[in-house]
Amino acid sequence: MSRMKPRQLPLAMPHQAAMSREDFLVGEGNREAAAFIDAWPDWPASVVLLIGPNGSGKTHLVNIWAAKSRAAVVAAADLSSADPTALIGTGAVAVEDADDPALDENALFHLLNAARGRGASVLITAHSVPSVWGVTLPDLLSRLRAAQPAFLGPPDDALLEKVMIKLLADRQLAIDAGVLDYILLRMERSCAAACALVEALDRESLARGRRITRAIAADVLSPGSES
Repeated sequence: MSRMKPRQLPLAMPHQAAMSREDFLVGEGNREAAAFIDAWPDWPASVVLLIGPNGSGKTHLVNIWAAKSRAAVVAAADLSSADPTALIGTGAVAVEDADDPALDENALFHLLNAARGRGASVLITAHSVPSVWGVTLPDLLSRLRAAQPAFLGPPDDALLEKVMIKLLADRQLAIDAGVLDYILLRMERSCAAACALVEALDRESLARGRRITRAIAADVLSPGSES
């Protein structure tokens, strides 16, 4: 009787995603947002709203802009304990996930006031437009509505393929072109799904002790089904 090869225990191995401007992949859905980041400091408004779903590249663009502008980066949920004067010390600040229910509206309003007084640039990320955040402070909502929006949409097929190749390269994972085509035809069409899928492929490949095959891809895409 043949013995089954034991599965390896997959350990969580940290990896560093490439976050430079050269690593940001541009397609029709994110071209406008990338153009705004590239155009700084020649923005049409001092406050820019970067709006897009999870995994659409908002954090990557924030990293690019922060490196370029020397901006401080703060989560919206942490604004209540931050000093607005210190945050705008370099003349630029990025606030991530401003539609977080934990947002302190007064803290964001004070930060925007401080930035206006200093002539600082503010980059704010969110998943949706301010009118649906549930903002109750009228003056803050007015400021946010006056900001310049830049939208990140879902990736087209060409961009999704580039995203998958980049995510696999970030983890140093080898994959045959045919296997990648198989995955691209069956995966959910979003960057967030691509991130989760590559993580699952990495984990399963490590557990089986082999490179990513079509069988592994099939099992990850449809757990419990036959490949």
